[in-house]
Amino acid sequence: MAEIQLNHIIKSYGKARATNDVSLTIKDKEFMVLLGPSGCGKTTLLRAIAGLEAIDSGTVTIGGRDVTNVPPRFRDIAMVFQSYAVFPHLTVWDNIAFGLRMKKLPDTDVKKRVEMSAEMLRITDYLQRFPAQLSGGQRQRVAVARALAMPSGVLLMDEPLSNLDALLRLDMRAELKKLLRDAGATTVYVTHDQVEALSLGDRIAVMKQGVILQCDSPLRVYDHPVDKFVGGFIGNPPMNFLRAAGLAAIGLIAPPGYDLVGIRAENLDSFTSPMSGALEASILVVEPLGSHNLITAKVGDEFIKVNTRAELMPEPGSKLWLKPMPDKVRWLK
Repeated sequence: MAEIQLNHIIKSYGKARATNDVSLTIKDKEFMVLLGPSGCGKTTLLRAIAGLEAIDSGTVTIGGRDVTNVPPRFRDIAMVFQSYAVFPHLTVWDNIAFGLRMKKLPDTDVKKRVEMSAEMLRITDYLQRFPAQLSGGQRQRVAVARALAMPSGVLLMDEPLSNLDALLRLDMRAELKKLLRDAGATTVYVTHDQVEALSLGDRIAVMKQGVILQCDSPLRVYDHPVDKFVGGFIGNPPMNFLRAAGLAAIGLIAPPGYDLVGIRAENLDSFTSPMSGALEASILVVEPLGSHNLITAKVGDEFIKVNTRAELMPEPGSKLWLKPMPDKVRWLK
């Protein structure tokens, strides 16, 4: 079992708190994503799990063992860094085998684990090459293979795909999801990319200014954000926000205490002529995206994004009537 428990983690740098009383349980074999903008504390939290960052207060347990003051090498973890961190003077084989040899595993076990992880990452043909002879994507595969080869129940990944180009990131996301499911490790993955978070995680912990605002399944975080920050950070385009008072005219009455409505771009039906229960919008920009069009419009004095079918191509300056899907409206405070 490799359940991770973070209890009231506080870490400060001078007067600035990187994590502010964070508690989180990551279940055995779960893929947990820590998501948030730069400076929100997600990497600090990951480094606290790894033992690379001494925390001011709180406790870290892995598999029921308190490791708060245990050095990293005794925590039974593997880690993949953003910057690959492969040794340039070692072959791919020796890079993957490095940690295994440090643990003084028998040569037969080292050989078996290196070959297994190289096959999983499809880098068997490169085992005798040096990192300088590899592309960036291949070097990243070596870093992941080295981590997966370790006999560890916990895998920590700090923005491992951020240095790859867009197409390679897409391929690596799909590969990572399958590999880590097959490996059965408890995985904590740090990213600022909400597409990675939605596509990879069993759960997403959305962070801001050192605290976790929401921790839930990807679909729940996407469809039921707890506040404007989460709704605006998750999704491309971000969730639209309108003042609740302006929606009474189309029959949407806010519950007591709620003054904001959130609605996703794909949850607005669009019409080119006036429609009962629809908001009149002035079109500003039309962006054809192949499968659909992304329209930026103005409702009153508020801007809104809406996805429309590809064949609907209105002119900027024309009118569009937008009807929110009632079951997709989210009331926020």
